[in-house]
Amino acid sequence: MTNVLVTGGTGFIGSRLVTALNEQGHFVSVMGRDERRIRERFGGAVRCLQWDPLESGNWTTEMGRHSVIIHLAGEPAVGRRLNEGVRQLVRNSRVRSTRRIVDAIGQAEHKPETLLCASAVGFYGAHSEGAPLNESSPGGKGFLAELCHEWEEAAMRAELFGVRVVLLRFGIAIGENGGVLARLLPLFKLGFGGRIGNGRQPMPWIAIDDVVGAIQCCMSHQTLRGPVNLVSPTPASNAQFTHELASVVHRPALLQVPAFALRLALGDGANTLLEGQNVEPAALLRENYEFKYPNLNQALTAAVAKSM
Repeated sequence: MTNVLVTGGTGFIGSRLVTALNEQGHFVSVMGRDERRIRERFGGAVRCLQWDPLESGNWTTEMGRHSVIIHLAGEPAVGRRLNEGVRQLVRNSRVRSTRRIVDAIGQAEHKPETLLCASAVGFYGAHSEGAPLNESSPGGKGFLAELCHEWEEAAMRAELFGVRVVLLRFGIAIGENGGVLARLLPLFKLGFGGRIGNGRQPMPWIAIDDVVGAIQCCMSHQTLRGPVNLVSPTPASNAQFTHELASVVHRPALLQVPAFALRLALGDGANTLLEGQNVEPAALLRENYEFKYPNLNQALTAAVAKSM
């Protein structure tokens, strides 16, 4: 079994990943700001490590103890008003912390074999028309695209030390008790759900079980390097997503969030929600990854059932 270090291990994705790795017999260390929260979440099943994402501390020793580093920690950027303070907070929590980790890897006597670093499909910028984007498509423009580029560039520097680097470009994760459903489900259950803007913008979604499965695939498949899109092979528009979720909870979805209202509330932070990206999981499909929930209705039905 493998020694795995996970940052952001108590988050929506990280907690499920850590649980799955434990169940498979891996030796997992979870590094986070709140050691007590880690212990409350996992008990004695993991090794708990306190960290400040902006200070390196004694990370060098920890990098040398683990074969796989999975860096998921970072401030959320989507759906927030991106004023200068928030932009700096997000950039520091993602880019600066990744640089610190790679610096520690470079100083470690024994290097990890693999670094899996979170990123996002926001790398591609707003892209709602034309052919689907794959891992070889160029990056887009705007704050989120530039952030992802800088973030990925920081992670890829680990290749200089002989480490295999995989960039996990996450789509919108669908699962119980977290992620996008934690915000939307209460509204939809009350019949207050509705599309955003014109509803034509693509939503690059993926079920949480497939997020975990895809990360495990990236751990074990040595041929996977560089960017990997973690999205479903079955795309959906915002209007389709709205219709399916309303159908699952047996409520109408007649309302609409006007584009101008969202921009008024979130400023530039509304762009991703209004414009979306049309993304395909080309790298995962080449590796013959078998999606557990390729169908949106099935993914939503499973997530809603587990949320009850």
